[in-house]
Order: sequence, then structure tokens, then C-alpha cells
Amino acid sequence: MPLNLDQIARIARLSRIEISAAEAAQTRDQLNGVFALIEQLQAVDTRGIAPMAHAMDLTQRLREDVVTEEDRRAAYQAVAPEVEAGLYLVPRVVE
Repeated sequence: MPLNLDQIARIARLSRIEISAAEAAQTRDQLNGVFALIEQLQAVDTRGIAPMAHAMDLTQRLREDVVTEEDRRAAYQAVAPEVEAGLYLVPRVVE
């Protein structure tokens, strides 16, 4: 269903976009081009084709979930101005 200039003007008004007549004509042509492409894609027979998450059949290489760094929490908190129960204390900024 191709759009006409009145529909483009209404869409622009609803979107609170100021658009000139030349811009409206250009926008109409671009949107109608997008709609034509969508119609072409919808015309393709896809029965029997399984949906895919990606265009290429890829698998994610995963590593084991293990700790690779030493625990340096005590060293980091030793230089903090205030710490309580393993948490950093900061000044209140929202009242």
C-alpha cells in the first residue's frame, strides 16, 4: 500500500516533525521504496525453511568459568577512605 502526501503530512504532524513539501515528496518515495522491498521479501516462499538466529551457522566457543586472577579485594579496600563489612562507604549525594 503506497503512501500519499496527505499520509506523510499526517505522520509528520503526529511525530511533531516540521517537513516541507519537497521533503514530504522525498520521504514518500523513500518509504514507498521500503514498503516495495518488504512486499518482495514477503512474496518469497519460505515454507520448509527453519528459522535461523544468524546467517552463518556459527557456534560460540566457550571457556570454563574459573577464577583466573587472585583476590585483591583487601589490597583495594586498604587504600579506601572508609570501608565497612567489605563495602565502600561514600558520602550521601541524594537526600
